[in-house]
Amino acid sequence: MKIIKVTAAGLRGKTPLGGWEEELRADDVVHTLVAVHTDEGIVGIGSVFTTENLVRAALQLLEPLLLGETPLEPERVSERLHRSTFWMGRGGSVTHTISGVDIALWDILGKVTGQPVGRLLGGRYRERVRPYASLLMDEPHRMSDQLSDLRDRGWTAFKIGWGPFGRVDTRLDEEIVKAARSAIGPDSLLMVDAGGSDSNWRNDLKWASRTARMLDQYEVSWFEEPLSPDALTDYVELRRSAPIPISGGEVFTRRQSFLLWIEQGAFDIVQPDVTKVGGLSEQRRIGWMAQDRGIRLIPHGWNTGVGLAADLQLASALADTDLVEYIAGSEYVDGICTQPWTLDSDGMLAIPNGPGLGIELDRESLGQYADVDALLPR
Repeated sequence: MKIIKVTAAGLRGKTPLGGWEEELRADDVVHTLVAVHTDEGIVGIGSVFTTENLVRAALQLLEPLLLGETPLEPERVSERLHRSTFWMGRGGSVTHTISGVDIALWDILGKVTGQPVGRLLGGRYRERVRPYASLLMDEPHRMSDQLSDLRDRGWTAFKIGWGPFGRVDTRLDEEIVKAARSAIGPDSLLMVDAGGSDSNWRNDLKWASRTARMLDQYEVSWFEEPLSPDALTDYVELRRSAPIPISGGEVFTRRQSFLLWIEQGAFDIVQPDVTKVGGLSEQRRIGWMAQDRGIRLIPHGWNTGVGLAADLQLASALADTDLVEYIAGSEYVDGICTQPWTLDSDGMLAIPNGPGLGIELDRESLGQYADVDALLPR
């Protein structure tokens, strides 16, 4: 079996709000799907957290390295792509695009072998996992209504992030968190994401330390991106002093970027995004590296139904990955697969056990948001 072409199509029309202040316009293409086609008609699907134009440009660089390759050795092929692009964009959008290719290769390998990707990644520790509903912060009353609705629909874990948090005053910060805890009740998990990768983020270590103490009063399970993504020394100090776990890493690409942060003890929880970091091959190795040092991997998942499927497969294969992120109300998650994502009575998601990623894209639904003919053969 050989790779004969790689195609891409951006998702547009229903891009969820991201909380960005100036990086993106209202409906810029943020997520792009990638399809790897083989000479035997099997197609693998991946997802990339990068605009369509950058993905297409990266594929012009990568496709000559992929044509004629076997799709049945995803880790080796992806490593070749990383090593062959040292001089032409190591990290950044090239690595983001490799992420989609890598996910698609694992999807193909699973389809050929008749196995779910999680089993191929090392084995299934679990058959279901708890998703947490991820949503942007808002004025306390409006956010409470949204959280209460999600709770009533069976969700038991929630993350609130970005919005006005850390951008107005400490009084509003606490009002938001207090309202959220009241809305979801004492037994649900609550996480808070400051959004320190916002281009206009200005808060420092002292703010993060004070805020972590406030969050502890509301039994927040982790404090995400409370500092600029480059503030390694401050993250190390914050993790040592904070009464709650500190998480981050969603903007990093390639496993090597995580190594220093893990070795220095900057995080309690690392959060690589499978659609940015280099795909499942890199994400799994980061998970192993973190686990050996007593750090959990909980994937960042503000992406698509394909990205969610990849995260679920990874969660089945890593012993400590017991949560996955789920964008609440995103059409790109809920509206592009033939089988809807459904919570069970315990607020858990079943991990697909079909071949590959275990999902099938719905041509008609996907066609509302992307050039489906560029991805899927008829």
